[in-house]
Amino acid sequence: MRDIQIKCDFEKPTAADGYRVLVDRLWTRGVSKERARLDVWLPAAAPSTALRKWFAHDPLRIREFRKRYRVELKEQSSELAKLRVLARKGRLTLVYGARDPNINHAAVPREALLVSAAAARRRTAQPD
Repeated sequence: MRDIQIKCDFEKPTAADGYRVLVDRLWTRGVSKERARLDVWLPAAAPSTALRKWFAHDPLRIREFRKRYRVELKEQSSELAKLRVLARKGRLTLVYGARDPNINHAAVPREALLVSAAAARRRTAQPD
């Protein structure tokens, strides 16, 4: 499950993307379904509308945003579980609509998936 990447929906999809999941509440204007080449859209895995509006892609709010979004992801555990299942099957690309590759929300579920996978590996590696 280490093969999870994030990619902007304006970037050209490639075969190397594996399973492509849009983790945004809104569809990006100007990006057709054909161009996006998504396998699934999970809007409930995205930040809530209230959190997204509060954040407004303000770099000064990124730390607090990430903290609040992690709380929301815990509340949306079924959505995170869906992503976890997909990640176990092969390469997973979390697609987002923000234009800034450094200030976007897709890194948060990616980190949550990687952390949960690492914790599961530690649990299975511990002797009984």
